[in-house]
Amino acid sequence: MILTITLSPCIDKSTTVPVFKPEAKLRCTEVVNEPGGGGINVSKALQKLECPSVALFPAGGHNGNMLCSLLKEQGILFHAVDTKVETRENWIVLETSVNNQFRFTFPGRTILEETVKSLVEQIRSFTPSYVVASGSLPAGLPDYFYGLIVKNAAAVGARCIVDTSGAALQALKGKHAFMIKPNIGELCQMLNTEWLDMSEVPAAAQQAIADGFAEIIVVSMGHRGAWLVTGTESYFAAAPDVPKKSTVGAGDSMVAGITWFLQKGKSLQEAIRFGVACGSAATMNDGTQLFNKADAERLYEQIK
Repeated sequence: MILTITLSPCIDKSTTVPVFKPEAKLRCTEVVNEPGGGGINVSKALQKLECPSVALFPAGGHNGNMLCSLLKEQGILFHAVDTKVETRENWIVLETSVNNQFRFTFPGRTILEETVKSLVEQIRSFTPSYVVASGSLPAGLPDYFYGLIVKNAAAVGARCIVDTSGAALQALKGKHAFMIKPNIGELCQMLNTEWLDMSEVPAAAQQAIADGFAEIIVVSMGHRGAWLVTGTESYFAAAPDVPKKSTVGAGDSMVAGITWFLQKGKSLQEAIRFGVACGSAATMNDGTQLFNKADAERLYEQIK
């Protein structure tokens, strides 16, 4: 079983306008509300792949109730811990005349560390094979918090995949996650390097592995594709050329595709190819709709 963890969930609200114009009254289309946040997006993507998961997250207030209701409507299994504070929301607005996407990410309110610690300790009751922890840390939690998730996952024999950034990613040094997914800029920060050429990525990722960040590092290269690197192997999957509508959830879709293939016993090379296919397929859809399974499977064959 795959358990996803979202420490900073949200409601993603998406709409469109013909043109962004300062000081003007912008006529928007009807708002689409979607449950969001890194781990929740991974669960949504896994559902599209017909792979069951349980989403674990803190939630509170009106938005927290809406988040749970939306997940119920979509048939996604979840367990929410009440934080007594309002769950945050994000806005995604597409300027249709030029296909520009604007993403407004709002901060969440401070959550008590003890509340989220109790949530993390519940990992042991689910006995998952994979734990996917994705997204930013809410205010009030220390940078090392993802390390606690790695520790609790290891206690039940689960492989822990972490997808985060900034100080929370840096704090994973020496924590030995199963897999992390930085982009090339984040990999530079992990190694205190100003710049890396694409050909230098495998050796740099192997240095990060030696530093104890993870057993496997997937380095996202944006529209070019992604590297998957272990201590002894490296594979590159080039992203196919697709019409791009939205980048929301593309990284989470990649993580879901990789996790699903690994759980099925596929090779690392197959897993990174399918992960890139899912991420690319997600960019083909509007707003927060992630990907269609048929698109992902078609792109996977194209990448092969």
